[in-house]
Amino acid sequence: MQEILNAIYDSTRRAALAIVWDGGEHCVCELMERLDVSQSRMSRHMKVLREAGLVIDRRDAQWVRYRQNPNIPAEIAAVISAVLLAEYSLEQEMA
Repeated sequence: MQEILNAIYDSTRRAALAIVWDGGEHCVCELMERLDVSQSRMSRHMKVLREAGLVIDRRDAQWVRYRQNPNIPAEIAAVISAVLLAEYSLEQEMA
């Protein structure tokens, strides 16, 4: 659990996770553009999420595509969903 909490501690990683948590597959190039992050920085963030078991990747020519790990235990997925929802709700209140 500590590795998962460490992985979602960073705001950029939570933002990337929120994007891939929609059930789709997303190219690192899309994540870079949407989050205004360099390729090397985005790749490092996604590596942390992958090593925590939250996302899986697939190489597609020169790019890597990420999606939610379908094998995450339901309890862990519920925690991640709750964190992402709480963050979204707080952002909406502050806007």
